[in-house]
Amino acid sequence: MKRKIVLWRHGRTTWNVENRFQGKTDIPLDEVGIAQAHRAARLLAALGPTAIVSSPLQRAAHTGQALADLVGLPVTHDADLVERDGGDWEGLTGVEIRARYPAEHAVWEPPGGETGAQVAKRVSAALERAVATVPDDGLLVVASHGAALRLGMLQLMGMPEATWDRFGGLSNCCWSVLAEGRSGWRLVDHNAGTLPEPVLSDDKAAVTDQP
Repeated sequence: MKRKIVLWRHGRTTWNVENRFQGKTDIPLDEVGIAQAHRAARLLAALGPTAIVSSPLQRAAHTGQALADLVGLPVTHDADLVERDGGDWEGLTGVEIRARYPAEHAVWEPPGGETGAQVAKRVSAALERAVATVPDDGLLVVASHGAALRLGMLQLMGMPEATWDRFGGLSNCCWSVLAEGRSGWRLVDHNAGTLPEPVLSDDKAAVTDQP
């Protein structure tokens, strides 16, 4: 038996609805997001998780806690699982970012924030630490954020940075699944939990889906 990792994005927030860059700003779930978290938790509980780790930001922490309450597991919080630092973009809408920072928007590099490579390195290290505590047949659930999870996942799989844009973003309260193989981690499911829909996120991969 091999270990698996479920990478679970938090439920919806008001800033998601308003298409505002959240980053490290600590925005709570809205009513829809709370309902999404409880629905997804019921589905993920059936997979038999053996450990849960979460970003400490409340939108992710409350999402992870919904699962913990069902399966009776504690939630460990790791600050390296927080969302990408959006610097000057945090709180701005996509339209405002494009208007005020056209050059930076074109390459998706927020002034005063983190690069994609920095996020990937930080989050993948957190994933490695967390999964190291999971038994050989265990299932780790990670409650975090769209950009953080996608970039950390690709780094963990050893995907070259030039290919990262080929992987789409995660919708609210959807998840991806990694399974341990002979040559490392492989993606066995991506953005599961809903039918395809626009992804509203701080992630570059979602930009073409945003209004």
